[in-house]
Amino acid sequence: MVDSSLPRAPTADVRSSTLVGVLIGIAIMAAVDEIVFHQLLAWHHFYDRSTPSVALLSDGLLHAAEVTALVGGFFWFADLRRRSALSSRLAWGGFLLGAGGFQLFDGVVDHKVLRLHQIRYGVHLLPYDVLWIASGAVLLLAGVVVLWWARSRRPGAGPR
Repeated sequence: MVDSSLPRAPTADVRSSTLVGVLIGIAIMAAVDEIVFHQLLAWHHFYDRSTPSVALLSDGLLHAAEVTALVGGFFWFADLRRRSALSSRLAWGGFLLGAGGFQLFDGVVDHKVLRLHQIRYGVHLLPYDVLWIASGAVLLLAGVVVLWWARSRRPGAGPR
């Protein structure tokens, strides 16, 4: 007979552990894009199809969104950790998935479909586009692999 008054061992929240990693991964990759390509290298702005003032405003809005997502993500992360509901493996997989997803979305949708901006101007774009999109795909694939590995090693998950 099991005594139900005894505290149970905490279990990881699979969905939240993954999603918090995705959110932080998106925010970190957006910050890297903003800091490196928008500010340090000054290759482009988030929206380059208008005046310099609008381009700067669009960068500011992107930065505000990425910081908000990062702060919210870290509060969520801390809460999961406090409740012993965080799976670090799933969070890392989610992080890679989010970072790669952001990079791939930016490279395909923002650069090519919507044409909000290009990676760089005044150069042949193909090598930049290939590297940008390929790096996003590699990160995304790495996230899928880490998530698959983490989920297949969960206690009680059984063979997959």
